[in-house]
Amino acid sequence: MATLASLPARPQARAVNDSRLVPDEAAWAAVMARDRSQDGRFVTGVLTTGIYCRPSCAARHPKRENVRFFATGEEARAAGLRPCLRCRPDEVTREAAALERVLRLLAEAEETPSLEVLAAAAGYSPHHFHRLFKRATGVTAAAYYRNLRARRTEAALAENGRITDAIYDAGYSGPARFYADAKGRLGMTPSAWRDGGRGETIHWATAETDLGRMLVAATEKGICRLSFDEDEAELRRRFPNARIEPAGPAMADLIARTAAAVNAPERPHDLPLDVRGTAFQEAVWRELSRIPPGQSLSYAALAAKAGRPRAVRAVGTACGANNVAVLIPCHRARRGDGTPGGYAYGLDRKAKLLEREGWKRDG
Repeated sequence: MATLASLPARPQARAVNDSRLVPDEAAWAAVMARDRSQDGRFVTGVLTTGIYCRPSCAARHPKRENVRFFATGEEARAAGLRPCLRCRPDEVTREAAALERVLRLLAEAEETPSLEVLAAAAGYSPHHFHRLFKRATGVTAAAYYRNLRARRTEAALAENGRITDAIYDAGYSGPARFYADAKGRLGMTPSAWRDGGRGETIHWATAETDLGRMLVAATEKGICRLSFDEDEAELRRRFPNARIEPAGPAMADLIARTAAAVNAPERPHDLPLDVRGTAFQEAVWRELSRIPPGQSLSYAALAAKAGRPRAVRAVGTACGANNVAVLIPCHRARRGDGTPGGYAYGLDRKAKLLEREGWKRDG
């Protein structure tokens, strides 16, 4: 059995869900940032105290020279370390399994399960489970289920000929419950969704910005498209059954505010948006919007924060499905190696946005 004295000077940690090694530098950066997205990928061993912790442990940071990294708690225990009683690193696997059980239960449920039922399935108290679920997904279990059921309804509307049939197929007890859930959330009516936007009116215009000519399009609810290097033809391709019209004077203020937001991406905006995606895409967009200007997150970190740590490629898809460039800042997503990665409107524009926000690769 390995002992503390026999440990190599600076071993690398093997990620639990990845065949690649987590470099010492990246692991230490995660510890210093208390990055929850790295919990479960490795543990931090502190030789002076003889304990090992999650990367996100809230305890005071140890000195770098006293730290070693291990792939699992089992490896750390084999080296003579014991788990931290504050962050309980061995609970990570249990939490992941509990969340998987609950997400499966929610996916199969026909009615909203109570918090008590979900907590019992997870094996935690209701209060602890509520905190765990919201930390992992960004929303409460009830909100997650409403979102999930709305997605089911939209899929059913796309397939069924009758709205009422689609509502019942999605698990609603009746139309009234569906419309109560949908109020203020769906930009288009159910029938418009089913029929490719028929009956909707979208006004559009272009304007010059620091990033080039911008196209902005909006429904009555809010902006449904902000892009670059596009014209009316592309808008009609994306919304084939909607009524597409040039913007009138009433939209002048919205256009000006949108251009200002593009020119100053480091400033918060309160522009109304009319965008929708899958539950996972919306979770990714929400996490993107929470990244402070001048900072970035890797696709892996975004996947973890959106509740699906292994869905790294799906994060890239979610960024590509973002219909409102800059307003939902997908330019703040990066690769795991710290490089900017791709961008729908060109890496030069992404670089300009990041530079304006003060982002530094090594920051």
